[in-house]
Amino acid sequence: MADQKRVLAIHDISCVGRCSLTVALPIISATGVECSVIPTAVLSTHTGGFTGYTYRDMTEDIVPIVDHWMTLGLGFDSIYTGFLGSKEQIEIVKSTIGRLRKDNTVVVVDPAMADNGKMYPIFDMAFAKDMGSLCAIADIVVPNITEACFMLGREYREGPYTPDYIIGLMKDLCAMGARKVVLTGVYFEEGKLGAATYDSETTKTSYCFRDVIPGYYHGTGDVFASALVAAVMNGRSLEDSASIAVDYTVGSIMRTYDARTDVKYGVNFEAGLYDLTKEIRRC
Repeated sequence: MADQKRVLAIHDISCVGRCSLTVALPIISATGVECSVIPTAVLSTHTGGFTGYTYRDMTEDIVPIVDHWMTLGLGFDSIYTGFLGSKEQIEIVKSTIGRLRKDNTVVVVDPAMADNGKMYPIFDMAFAKDMGSLCAIADIVVPNITEACFMLGREYREGPYTPDYIIGLMKDLCAMGARKVVLTGVYFEEGKLGAATYDSETTKTSYCFRDVIPGYYHGTGDVFASALVAAVMNGRSLEDSASIAVDYTVGSIMRTYDARTDVKYGVNFEAGLYDLTKEIRRC
C-alpha cells in the first residue's frame, strides 16, 4: 500500500457555513489524504449572507505553529492556500511555503478575493497584485476569471468568452510563475459553465462544462478547489482532477437546489463524498 499523502490547508474557518476549512478538511480527508490545517482566522459564520458575525484574526499564530512544526521535521505532499485576509498574511504564507516546501510538494493557490467583476469588500486592487506574488510561486493556481483579470492588471469582461481569450489568460498567469492553471467560471455559450486547465510544461489545454443551475451558492469555489486537490493527491491528472471537481461541485449545488435549503449555509457537499472518493479512485 502506498504511503498516505499529507496536505496542509491554509484557510480561515467559519464555524457555521460550508466554506474554507469547514469544506477542505472533510473533502480531502474523505479521499484518503491526511489534511493538516493552519487557520488564518476564526469566524462564527462566513461573511456571505450573515450579519453580526464574530471574527478572530489568527495572523500572530501562524509563525509559531510553523516554528513548532519545523522542530518535528514535518513534510507535506501539498500546500493548499485559500482565503487570506491581508497583505501581511500573504507574506507570512509565502514564507511558510518556503520553509515547508520539499522537492515534490505541490503548492496549490486559490486566490479567493473577487468574483463577478468585483473585489470582495475588504480588498482593493493592490491586494490583487500581492496575491499575484503568491500565485507566482505556485505549482497550480485556481482563480476564477475575475481574479485572473485583476492579478494580471486587466479590466474584467463578461462572457461568453472565446477559447483564445481563456487560453491567453491562462498563459499569462503561467508567465507570472505558476506552472499550471485551473480557471473557473468559463463559458463559451449561455447555459453551460465550467473550468479550463492549462499546463505550461506540456501546453495542453482542456475544458469541462456542465449545465448552469440557477442561483448563487456560497462556498462552491472552496468545494471545487478542495476536490481538485484531493484528486491530484490521489494521482489523477490535472484534466481528470478538474473534471472530477466540476462534477462534484455541480452535484453539491444540485442537491441544494432540489432541497430548496437556505443557500447562505452553503451547498450539500457531504452527501456526495462517497461518490467523490469512488470516482477519484476509479483508474
